[in-house]
Amino acid sequence: MSVPIMHTRYCTSLAEVPAAAWNRLSDGSNPFLQHEFLLALEQHQCLEPYGWQALHVLVEDEQQQLIGALPLYAKSNSYGEFVFDWSWASAYEQVVRKPYYPKLVSALPYTPATGDRLLVAPEADVIAVQQQLHRAALEMAQRIKASSLHYLFTSETDNVFLQSQAKLHPRIGYQFHWQNEGYRDFQDFLERFTSKKRKQIRRERRDAQSTGLTIECLNGHQATEEQWQIYHQFYCSTFDRKSGVPTLSLAFFQALAQTMPDQVLLVLAHQNGQYVAGAFNLCGTDTLYGRHWGCNAHFRHLHFELCYYQTLDYCLEHGLKRFEAGAQGEHKLSRGFLPSVTWSWHWLNDEPFAALVQRFLQQETPAIRNYVAELETHSPFKQD
Repeated sequence: MSVPIMHTRYCTSLAEVPAAAWNRLSDGSNPFLQHEFLLALEQHQCLEPYGWQALHVLVEDEQQQLIGALPLYAKSNSYGEFVFDWSWASAYEQVVRKPYYPKLVSALPYTPATGDRLLVAPEADVIAVQQQLHRAALEMAQRIKASSLHYLFTSETDNVFLQSQAKLHPRIGYQFHWQNEGYRDFQDFLERFTSKKRKQIRRERRDAQSTGLTIECLNGHQATEEQWQIYHQFYCSTFDRKSGVPTLSLAFFQALAQTMPDQVLLVLAHQNGQYVAGAFNLCGTDTLYGRHWGCNAHFRHLHFELCYYQTLDYCLEHGLKRFEAGAQGEHKLSRGFLPSVTWSWHWLNDEPFAALVQRFLQQETPAIRNYVAELETHSPFKQD
């Protein structure tokens, strides 16, 4: 069997890659992997000012057709990743006595959503292209003297390959995801809850809807420039209250509304002609992804209504199978979002430090699995 001839190169912006060539490498189910999403981050000041430098890996065949890609970034910090390694950075600099940054990260910036990282064209030799992508990432790590290489929120397909590679350390985490078990509507969904939890959700919805608020669910075609400006103020206000950094610009959201209008879901609430809160989501082929929320006034349980219940209504109406409402949040459990394990993979350039990380993970992994098992015992659903 002949070995396919492949050529590898790096690019510092997806503007160098035709959108159609990039998008055909994935099945289109994950909106965050799309060329339009990643390019909007690059073009609208959401990455480099905050420590993300694109170094994407591209693999081409003999005809210079793109057959593989790896979204890859050099990082000068660990912000916006949601797989926390700040303690690793501190320990690395103390033990190895070298800077932890730069490091290389294959991830979707500011997006803790599981998906493929090693993208391969349908007709290509999957294993050969995956190996080429991983090898190129390691070579870039050596070239820029990176401390480490990290694959974050990897898919099952990626996990199978990465598990076979030497010196990669797996790390698990957890999120809370909703699964559509064939519910007819929201009432049918609630009927699966225990009586106590069902009453709680009904009370929360009643409280939120009794304030006289009007709630709108808009796609990118429907949302106006004024509404995007208002929503972006809400988005920024959330970070202001939590002393965070609102990295996503107004121009970024406006760009998604133009380039991915059918995948945008903007939920806005207004009262007496004034908008008071909003939530931003993106739609995949079978999954809704909840991302950002903000408000300028307090209404009882409005966060739950906009970020969970309205979006669950949307999933049920449109036949979506899953809803991923972002990272963390044990409060999601009582509202029907059950724990789901996530995966990341880590290569450390310094082998003695890598051994320390491995020992840490040998303790962390069973602790997380035990915690997930404990969470599962608190499911709000009736037990058969």
